[in-house]
Amino acid sequence: MSAAADLRRLVNSYQVSQAIHVAAILAIADLLADGPRSSDDLAEATGTNPRALYRLLRALAAFGVFYEDDNRMFSLTELGEPLRSDVPESLAGWAAFIGRPNHRDSWGALAESVRTGENAFLLAHGVRVWEYRAEHPEEGAIFDRAMAASSNVVLRSLLAAYDFGRFGTIVDVGGGNGTLLAGLLEAHPELNGVLFDQPHVVEGVDLGERGSVVAGNFFESVPDGGDAYLLKWIIHDWKDEESITILRNVRSRGGTLLLIERILGPPNETPEAKLSDLNMLVGPGGQERTLEEFESLLEAAGYELVGTTPTESGMFVIEAAPAS
Repeated sequence: MSAAADLRRLVNSYQVSQAIHVAAILAIADLLADGPRSSDDLAEATGTNPRALYRLLRALAAFGVFYEDDNRMFSLTELGEPLRSDVPESLAGWAAFIGRPNHRDSWGALAESVRTGENAFLLAHGVRVWEYRAEHPEEGAIFDRAMAASSNVVLRSLLAAYDFGRFGTIVDVGGGNGTLLAGLLEAHPELNGVLFDQPHVVEGVDLGERGSVVAGNFFESVPDGGDAYLLKWIIHDWKDEESITILRNVRSRGGTLLLIERILGPPNETPEAKLSDLNMLVGPGGQERTLEEFESLLEAAGYELVGTTPTESGMFVIEAAPAS
């Protein structure tokens, strides 16, 4: 295949992600969970145009997400299985999120963001992403489901790589609806947990007898009593000054700091991390960081780096301790 053909596939890759998004919001994978179904049957079940749905499904089958036989019967493939909403490492929530107009329009403002250095979401919508989701709770709920789906995907790799059970109590700072913390509590029966996030995020969350829920703002304070403070995909949402404020509030409580983040690699490597870095420029306005940049943040907040643990998912557990 020529370089032009390879580049064309990259240029057009947004079309595939948008097609997967539509399949996700129509719950096609759930409808195929019990076996093959015809495109007409799926159209009736989803209330869609039969011809248009067939065109969507055959395109995704050409990319291996579904399988089409000679009679327009479609079935799930191994690649498409994570689009089901009821599997442990479901990506349905994430696929439903990435095609939302507010997210898509933010990426449309990337050129202006690159010209000015300003946050693309703010340029596109006139408000920061957090304010937008607070004003549009339905979009906040879609985002929370996306984050829960992403947490489930990385949970297995985190448990395989790092011993969270060596702590008595873990405080999950900015832990969303508690998906990750619930997984840690299930895996470690002696562990206790505290979920901490904004009031509208944690409302109604129940983590059982070993888990408690505290509402608040990590720019003001965090709960005390943790042997370890876990921040998954929090620091990458913010610029350095804001990140240091968060980390200093955590530092004031003592305990081990555990950051779950990507680490940017050297030139020409870690493409997923570097695309995630662009996503931070587009969405919340933060950034992914190199290990050296993390060390600088930690030092400014009163921590010293203990070590980093890579995981199969590409995430790292970055462990730090209060500096003496």
